[in-house]
Amino acid sequence: MKRVSRDNAESNRLLNRRALILGAAQAGMLGVLGLRMRYLQVDQADQFRLLADENRIKIRLIPPARGQIYDRNGRVIAENVPSYRIMLDAEEAGDVEDVIARLGRLVALDPAELAKAREEMRRSRIHPVTIADRVSWDELSRVAVNAPALPGVRPEVGLSRRYPQAEDYSHMVGYVGPVSDRDLERIKAPDQLLRIPRFQIGKVGLEVRQEDLLRGKAGTRRIEQNASGRVIRELDRREGEPGKNIQLTTDSNLQAYIKDRLHNESAAAVVIDVQTGDILASGSTPAFDPNLFVRGISVADYKALLENKYRPLPNKAVQGVYPPGSTFKMVTALAALESGQMTPNDTVYCPGHLEVSSRRFHCWKRVGHGNVDLNRSLRESCDVYYYEMALRTGIEKISEMALRLGLGQDYDLPMTSVSEGLIPTKEWKRKARGEDWVIGDSINASIGQGFVLTSPLHLAVMTARIATGRSVMPRLIKSIDGVETPSGAGEDLGLNPNHLREIRRAMFAVSNNKRGTAYRSRIEEDAYRMAGKTGTSQVRNITAAERARGVTSNKDLPWERRDHALFVNYAPADNPRIAVAVVIEHGGGGSTAAAPVARDITLQALYGDTPPLAAYPQSDRSRIKAQQERLQREREARDASVKDRA
Repeated sequence: MKRVSRDNAESNRLLNRRALILGAAQAGMLGVLGLRMRYLQVDQADQFRLLADENRIKIRLIPPARGQIYDRNGRVIAENVPSYRIMLDAEEAGDVEDVIARLGRLVALDPAELAKAREEMRRSRIHPVTIADRVSWDELSRVAVNAPALPGVRPEVGLSRRYPQAEDYSHMVGYVGPVSDRDLERIKAPDQLLRIPRFQIGKVGLEVRQEDLLRGKAGTRRIEQNASGRVIRELDRREGEPGKNIQLTTDSNLQAYIKDRLHNESAAAVVIDVQTGDILASGSTPAFDPNLFVRGISVADYKALLENKYRPLPNKAVQGVYPPGSTFKMVTALAALESGQMTPNDTVYCPGHLEVSSRRFHCWKRVGHGNVDLNRSLRESCDVYYYEMALRTGIEKISEMALRLGLGQDYDLPMTSVSEGLIPTKEWKRKARGEDWVIGDSINASIGQGFVLTSPLHLAVMTARIATGRSVMPRLIKSIDGVETPSGAGEDLGLNPNHLREIRRAMFAVSNNKRGTAYRSRIEEDAYRMAGKTGTSQVRNITAAERARGVTSNKDLPWERRDHALFVNYAPADNPRIAVAVVIEHGGGGSTAAAPVARDITLQALYGDTPPLAAYPQSDRSRIKAQQERLQREREARDASVKDRA
């Protein structure tokens, strides 16, 4: 049946309406899509271009060259040397184990290093891993020549730290090592450089204390890579800023001499330029080779260092603290003089002891010294004289003078664990021990025993201040990138010049008067005569039971229970240039163990080389000659070893 025209018109009207609605919807969708495409392609173009570049272009950090360290004469103490390593790209290698097997026939592969590399490849096959580190130039050359047969293997050259003088500066300069998780935890906002695999930073000593100066600033290089992470090309590079070079105040020849002279002792010595405060040498023995730590010290080697009873790891020159013994007597004497409690001519009778509150405090000379004045008390080291000075002066005045002379100070030196020692007061004892100060404490402190603790560095500074009358401050860094650091000459201490003169005269008598405790270790050369003071610090008393068994002196005790031997001096006595402090752990008496060492170090420093035999007492010359020849042989052997390592 034919539709009527009215039905057709209605149908057309509905169809047109639907088409219009559909067309409008489609146009709207197209408009939304167009706007979206415009937003993505125009408005967000820069962002997506950046994202694409980030996938294609990577920025890699270029480690800067670490600053080098020199002595005052320009001799290298810490340097950067080429370090050769072999890298393996697992993606390019294909059959990794086959490549490793072929590589192993060319160079020796460390099993531990190999295991580490395999673990790194299991985590990611995109980035190259180190398959062999610190290989020789010959090994590197063999790998380069055989490169076509070693897919994915490539030799690389980097920089590694080396300490050409080995043990000489191990305690002072320290060493570097790979960054550890512990290092990252202790550093606030760590530099991205520290996240580079095997990047080296300072671990101890000057290397860690001056890390920010020595590290430098990283450079960058832009590389283009494909979707799998393989590098296609290097687009550009910006070189970084190398670390700053540091020049120390030390003299390497003197530093080496101290190590050699103290070789068989657990000891420390410090030499200071009294005019500038420059630390000319600071030695601690036994020492260790810092290069072992750079390369990664073995468990056996590290265990040997830890178990050595002579403690080679701590820096005894600044970290070790000891009762100063009789080297402290100049402090007590100056405190008494400056407070007006005595004059240089006042005498004290020494019967061999002083009885206070029904307790006897003995002099080292049990029969006593008789009547002694200031000069004789220092020259012969009478203890009773200083007991009496302590009773007259009081601990507060003595402690005040000790601080004035540089003891008990926290010196800001770029070395780790620099101790401030201990100069006790009544308040300190109440806070630290919860006890009141007693007179016996003052008596013990007057001769550098009891609670008093000092380091060899403190004693050297004290001696320099006595020699000059100025507040000499120790200085270790001479210059940074050629810019001189401030001098440590210091200001006038404000002490009575006459009092200082009397102390110096007495110290001169210690070494040059026949009754002096260090006369046997005198210097015969008039121009270089020294003024000094012996000291013996008691480790523990010999008990009554031990005396009953025949134990009467240090030599009867085990090494670790013997007294410490100390000696301080400055020279030349009439025009001081240097101050020296020596501590020999458990060495016994200062006059027999420490004074000869200090005398030898003093002459070596003043002459700048092996001193003539005429500078020594006639009775010592044959022994000194044999000693010099032995040290010369050892020095030549060490220099040859350094050349071999280089």
